[in-house]
Amino acid sequence: MTDRSAPSPVAGTPRRSGRALLAVLLAGQFMSLLDVNIVNVALPTLRADLGASGAGLQLVVAGYVIAYAVLLVTGARLGSLAGPGRMFRIGVTAFTAASLACGLAPDTWTLVAFRFLQGAAAALMLPQVMSLIQREYTGAARARALGVFSAVVSGGIVAGQVAGGLLVGADVLGGWRPVFLVNVPVGLALMLAAPRVLPRREERGDGGLDLPGLLLLTPAVLTLVVPLILGHELGWPVWGWVSLAASPFLVALLVVVERRVAARGGRPLVNPRVLRAPGLPPAAAGVLLGPCTWAAFLFTTTLHLQGDLGYGPLASGLAFVPCVTAFALVSTRWQRLPERWHRPLVPIGYGVAALGYLFVGPLAGGGPAHLLLTVVIGVGLGVMPIAMNATLAHVPAGDAADGSGLLLTLTQLGQVVGIATIGTLFLSSAAGPGSTRHAEYATGWALAAVALLTVVCTLPLALRRREPRVTAPAGS
Repeated sequence: MTDRSAPSPVAGTPRRSGRALLAVLLAGQFMSLLDVNIVNVALPTLRADLGASGAGLQLVVAGYVIAYAVLLVTGARLGSLAGPGRMFRIGVTAFTAASLACGLAPDTWTLVAFRFLQGAAAALMLPQVMSLIQREYTGAARARALGVFSAVVSGGIVAGQVAGGLLVGADVLGGWRPVFLVNVPVGLALMLAAPRVLPRREERGDGGLDLPGLLLLTPAVLTLVVPLILGHELGWPVWGWVSLAASPFLVALLVVVERRVAARGGRPLVNPRVLRAPGLPPAAAGVLLGPCTWAAFLFTTTLHLQGDLGYGPLASGLAFVPCVTAFALVSTRWQRLPERWHRPLVPIGYGVAALGYLFVGPLAGGGPAHLLLTVVIGVGLGVMPIAMNATLAHVPAGDAADGSGLLLTLTQLGQVVGIATIGTLFLSSAAGPGSTRHAEYATGWALAAVALLTVVCTLPLALRRREPRVTAPAGS
């Protein structure tokens, strides 16, 4: 996410277009993306070593994303206030320390707590990557930098699956710990290199922090997600139902507070003008629901591959390579297609994914057919960046940065909701007969239903004539 405007560097400070700066920025981006995807492969080993419950596994994955989603906009604002270079260095340091703490965690709930801290550190670090690319590069150099950025985003997904399998398969320090500790040497190298290549003088904006919004957004998300994750395992206690009932009221209160912040001339986390943009709500719902199915599919399929199918960690990681490669190819190459095809591809892609999800159960026995199915799903869900760009066409140009922040937050929250809901369905279905293959049937139907709902939400994008005016970085 970027600031409302991308100011030029301070007078007398040359723009940096060197490879060293880009290498440092994208290494931080890659480290964070690797950490998100590498954890999936380690889940069964983590469960065996720490005795983690299904809810614990969900929170190990979702805790990182929750903190990142909630603090993403605030991290960008802090970069505007203190300077993106300084905030990037702070984020890298905090992320490295949190990774070390995760790798040394003695039990599941300590690990979950440190995962939340990791997500918070990522929220400080990652928004600065795009800000610094926009500030420090111009013309062809910026275009090349953005191209490499997209490649790193896609490569992080593939590398995460493979690296996770290699590290867990090596069976060192309990198998799962190197998944987190691998970040430490990378982080230390970035901490040494960053002061040498990041800009020393930075122009600071007037972003302002929306503390009331942050204090309401956090419980609004937690009161929804936590009972969904813990409810089944705890027998759906009364507090869980109370929490779920409180969530929509907190969301409504957040909207009221954000309107007041905007009326006073402040910068709310959620700009009411963005929410009032014609056609935005259904399109934004599509931006939420698409990642919901992607995260849930990765989470449940990993458990199934290492469950009934008996895959080892490395084989499980390699099994995802065709799927995520297909996803990466579509998400990075769609701009080469004729412009009139872009928006119609969004509902078509989600329709392809929905069709694929219907066969998750019938093809759960594995083999070439199952592998081909994952490729079909990867191709379908590769339209998520197109959905982001097309949805931003609803947002006035002056609110582009706020719209970008909202959609990126929805993308992250969608992943949390997918793991909390469909992940819980999978774990519950597998608990009865003790069969992950049996659970894949209910999971596939649920994924297909959400994907079809996404088609309905994004169908207006295909019918809209106005072209997108803002580009949101894919996978940020």
